Amino acid sequence: MSMIRDLRAAVRPARRPFRRGAAGGPYPGSPGTPSSAVVDCAVYRDGRRSPERPAPDEALAAVREGMRPNGSRGFVWIGLHEPTEEEFAGIARAFGLHPLAVEDAVHAHQRPKLERYDDSLFTVIKTIHYRAHAERTAGSQVVETGEVMCFTGADYIITVRHGAQGSLRALRHRLEDDPELLAKGPSSVLHAIADQAVDGYLAVADAVQDEIDDVEIDVFSPQSGAGRAGQRAGGEAGRIYQLKREVLGFKRAVSPLLRPMQQLSERPMRVIDPDIQTYFRDVADHLARVNEQVLAFDDLLNSILQANLAQATVAQNEDMRKITSWAAIFAVPTMIAGVYGMNFDHMPETEWEYGYPVVMLLIVAFCFAMHRGFKRNGWL
Repeated sequence: MSMIRDLRAAVRPARRPFRRGAAGGPYPGSPGTPSSAVVDCAVYRDGRRSPERPAPDEALAAVREGMRPNGSRGFVWIGLHEPTEEEFAGIARAFGLHPLAVEDAVHAHQRPKLERYDDSLFTVIKTIHYRAHAERTAGSQVVETGEVMCFTGADYIITVRHGAQGSLRALRHRLEDDPELLAKGPSSVLHAIADQAVDGYLAVADAVQDEIDDVEIDVFSPQSGAGRAGQRAGGEAGRIYQLKREVLGFKRAVSPLLRPMQQLSERPMRVIDPDIQTYFRDVADHLARVNEQVLAFDDLLNSILQANLAQATVAQNEDMRKITSWAAIFAVPTMIAGVYGMNFDHMPETEWEYGYPVVMLLIVAFCFAMHRGFKRNGWL
């Protein structure tokens, strides 16, 4: 039996506990795997951050053991950035997170949503960032998206961030400067994250509006008339299509989030403080405003695209009329030269002394008359 135990001990991989990081730095370890994904872990009591920096499982135990006589206790806020399944597994076990929510949190590209799992909420919020360019092209990206996923319980909130955008470091510092709000618990953090994301939507909506205004000016400016419309139609259509694609991504981030924000602002939930719930109404109102803007952007871009294509069609018709007019003018000398080039022995005026200049004068007269007629009708 002792040999079997020794063999199992040799085969079983060593388990390493969470290791405490230096103050202000990331946590370098988690159960069984390196945990560079843990950006920050803090315990908050009465809205103030505790000076110690415990490991995530130790932080939860400290919060639950430190319950006040009135039943109140602090909460844990753990921030992660793009964790792997192995890195997130220890935290998921320690906090009892639902496997389906854990799977969604590890694998990005989720729809904005709100799901209830027992006594916790799982929220997915898209983050939007406007990317400015010195020169806009059909392939340049206007809107960059990321994701923030929040596990919210009675005494913890775990934020999982995907993408380079949507950092929560400044938000954490801002909340720590307002202990009265942070004392409301994890729901105050969830509201702050949603509010910051929606404020980002408003800023991006204003920037996209400026982009659409620039495209609209380029399409309808007098300089892009019939002569240049055909040359610029392809480039402008590419820019418009690229903006439509970015607006579609914007719409996918905003529209599905409307229902979760309405639920958080209207339905009583155990993990949401009633005072914080009123603040979600303001977030939902701003989100509805952004959603209306995004829908208007899509309709406006459709109209601009149709107008641009119509301008291209008009320009092509102008070109075809000019080509047709000149072809008709040159058909006269071509026809006369073709007739007298048949080299028959008996043809009218071939022996006449003034035949050649008369024919040339007739050609010039016909061509001039046709050119004047086409010019008068606007074909040339």
